[in-house]
Amino acid sequence: MTTPSAPCVTVNGDQVPLTGVATHTTALDWLRGRGLTGAKEGCAEGECGACSVLVARPGTDTATEWTAVNACLVPVAALDGQELVTSEGLGTSSDLHPVQQELAVRGGSQCGYCTPGFVCSLAAEFYRPARVSTGSTTGGSAEPCDHEHGPNGVDLHALSGNLCRCTGYRPIRDAAYALGAPSDDDALAARRQAPPPEPRPTRIAVDGAEFVRPASLAEALTLLTERPEAQVVAGSTDWGVEVNIRGRRAPLVVAVDRLPELRSLTVGDDMIEIGAALTLTEIERRLDGRVPLLAELFPQFASRLIRNGATIGGNIGTASPIGDAPPALLALDADVVLASPRGERVVPLADYFTGYRETVRAADELIRSVRLPLPLASLVGFHKIAKRRFDDISSVAVGYALEIADGAVVRARIGLGGVAATPLRAVATEDALVCRPWTEETVRRAAAVLAGEGTPMDDHRASASYRSAMLGQSLLRLFHTHPETHTDRQEVPA
Repeated sequence: MTTPSAPCVTVNGDQVPLTGVATHTTALDWLRGRGLTGAKEGCAEGECGACSVLVARPGTDTATEWTAVNACLVPVAALDGQELVTSEGLGTSSDLHPVQQELAVRGGSQCGYCTPGFVCSLAAEFYRPARVSTGSTTGGSAEPCDHEHGPNGVDLHALSGNLCRCTGYRPIRDAAYALGAPSDDDALAARRQAPPPEPRPTRIAVDGAEFVRPASLAEALTLLTERPEAQVVAGSTDWGVEVNIRGRRAPLVVAVDRLPELRSLTVGDDMIEIGAALTLTEIERRLDGRVPLLAELFPQFASRLIRNGATIGGNIGTASPIGDAPPALLALDADVVLASPRGERVVPLADYFTGYRETVRAADELIRSVRLPLPLASLVGFHKIAKRRFDDISSVAVGYALEIADGAVVRARIGLGGVAATPLRAVATEDALVCRPWTEETVRRAAAVLAGEGTPMDDHRASASYRSAMLGQSLLRLFHTHPETHTDRQEVPA
């Protein structure tokens, strides 16, 4: 299908123009304005999933993958030339989609407000190629296989960003575990074998505001040089909250999420390089556990809905002191590659943050990639302390990467979040560990040092004293959860 040059979105199979749509308009508001009211606004910041919709994106196992995203965060202008499916496009009351059917017969909907969002998130899992190829897809059973996956291969973490206040989650889980495989005549399943929509240059101007999707990195850098006030967005999981909750507007928004120069991932002999515009879900699947510390991070980072949109470059670029990726990347000794019209420069992540939401990045620079040196440390851990296990903001986040040899710590890198105006390295604690025996005595002394790192503050998430206490406990937890690293097993509590 040839996409017309005029801005438009294919919604449930129909091309719909974006003529006259304000550039800050979210996909959710635009859809509801067109009468597609299945998607709801519950929180306007990507925490409830009531607004979930499906977007055709490049796949890892097939040419195209149906990806669930928060419509409340994505500017509809960012979907120019893309394909979108809402709950209405999945099925009707007289011809239910398999996901809708199972939720209905198993009592998975009560007031129904959140149900369309659950339907879309679960439909993305229903169509996930790896689920279909590895799980038992006969359907009909609601018994769980383990704490995360059902007997049909369904991963319940696909629903980690969807909240329900009245039904209870067991019937929703039962519906998820009862799903079979897509039928042979399922058009959305067949669509996965065709290439995804090609990203195309976009320029939308309404009422003095512009939304631009450049065709290349060079074009994007030129635009930032000419318009330093531009707001750069990728998944818009941060900017979307600013627009919805704080009423922020930008005269120019530049979308970089589909730039090919920012979307590669390469593994070399001495380095792994990750493109800044890759989403966390894409990175997780492409690395496939190759970086154990990141493998620990990903399930704890917000929700699957957010990880489907959030990029690694965006999480670094916002420079939030409570972002989850920076502590892990600091522990991995990551470098940031900055591109500008003058060329590229490499900055250690430890030197990248200069103040609260301030960095060394100039207005005409973009984060092109993140580099992780090899080999990786043998003892790693990511500890996130928050009020909820999943889909929550950190009170404290700690990333560890330690090398133990002959019973002693030969190298230590510890990244911290939530305890200062910026993410930071726990340098004093690292010094307290290196060249010392990896014993409980050493760890307890270093834990006391770690408890004093940073400048934690009191806020609605945690007190300063609690944050300090959690830092110290975190190092002890790392030690006791890895008894295989102990040279004197007598020191491990029974």
